[in-house]
Amino acid sequence: MSGVQGIAKIPELRRRILFTLVALILYRFGSFLPIPGIDAEQLAEFFQANTILGFFNLIAGNALRQMSIFALGVMPYISASIIFDLLKVVSPRLKELSQEGEEGRKKLTQYTRYGTVALSLFQGFMLSTLISKQAGAVYIPGWQFTVITMITLCTGTCLLMWLGEQITNRGIGNGISLILFAGIAAQIISHFQRLFEYSAKTNPMSGFIVIGFIVCLIAFIVFMERGQRRIPIQYAKRIQGRKMYGGQTTHLPLKINTSGVIPPIFASSLLTFPNSILQFYTVGFLALFANAMQNQTVFDLLYIGLIVFFCYFYTSIVFNPHDVSENLKKYGGYIPGIRPGGPTAEYLEKVLSRITLGGAIYIAAACVVPGIIFNLIGPELQFMGYAFGGTSVIILIGVALDTVSQIESHLLSRHYEGFMKQAKIRGRR
Repeated sequence: MSGVQGIAKIPELRRRILFTLVALILYRFGSFLPIPGIDAEQLAEFFQANTILGFFNLIAGNALRQMSIFALGVMPYISASIIFDLLKVVSPRLKELSQEGEEGRKKLTQYTRYGTVALSLFQGFMLSTLISKQAGAVYIPGWQFTVITMITLCTGTCLLMWLGEQITNRGIGNGISLILFAGIAAQIISHFQRLFEYSAKTNPMSGFIVIGFIVCLIAFIVFMERGQRRIPIQYAKRIQGRKMYGGQTTHLPLKINTSGVIPPIFASSLLTFPNSILQFYTVGFLALFANAMQNQTVFDLLYIGLIVFFCYFYTSIVFNPHDVSENLKKYGGYIPGIRPGGPTAEYLEKVLSRITLGGAIYIAAACVVPGIIFNLIGPELQFMGYAFGGTSVIILIGVALDTVSQIESHLLSRHYEGFMKQAKIRGRR
């Protein structure tokens, strides 16, 4: 209660939260505005039968199933961001930009926006082609519908990208993450309703089993997301003038899941969207590949392999042991028992490799096991695998923890300013 009262007493924080809520409401309103020239009922039946696109529909907040102006969601922006993060490894120019401070980051952000537009147009073209093949789904199929759909979906994604940036700058939390959070959270109630309807028709105990499993899954993910390996760091003592500095002991935290939700999102993007297009090929190698991908076991094995690969790859991008080692050496820090410089970098790389393996196994299990469990309880509960699979729960928990942390930072900053004012007043007395 004290936290809620504290928020109400801080005008800036109150305005930020109100702005965030209004922006998310506008996003949800736009999710119900369909693109022109479609039969919404026919498309709803198609997406109901097509489980391949279930993950993207979840990320888009059910906007894909309704083919609204926000059908692509923020996935093109996320994909473009990931692609440019990966390109930093192979492109010296992009790597230099990332190290040039604020100006370099602005240029990278601009490149990411261009990439978002290109991906949105491409995905809009593929999606318009996909739904045009469904009988009765499009009133007047043809190149006019394709062009209108591409422009509409690209505009919707750009609007969401701008809205996310506004939330980040003027609201509370990360705007893109909160849009993902709102889209997933908006479908939770409807999925629980479907679960209770299924339980009432079949076995009432199945609903309690599913809810119990979801609670255990959430507790497991919270535990793993907060898990970290703390490397002890000792700073040598040094004398500057008449004062002595250093001699402190601290730690370097290495998270079990350093890469976050990037691996499952990117792995799903690589498998799901192309697979939805390949299913229309009836001959040749592409047809064989599409048929193989219909096998859930094959799909899960490829999914796990890509998750493990992107866990290692993305962790190597966000955490560089050699840079950390050089920074420690520069400021007089060292790991007890490990020589500074190269040996420290090798030690950190060894520890990080082991931690990443555990994190990759955890993410892969969290993304695959829930779907298997729900299918064992009842094949009709496959929709619960999308709503409460590891990817969606990790996004919900991660965004919620990050947003609460930012709110607490504002509250602590406010209390600290109040404490300093009181200290100055007492000092004058």
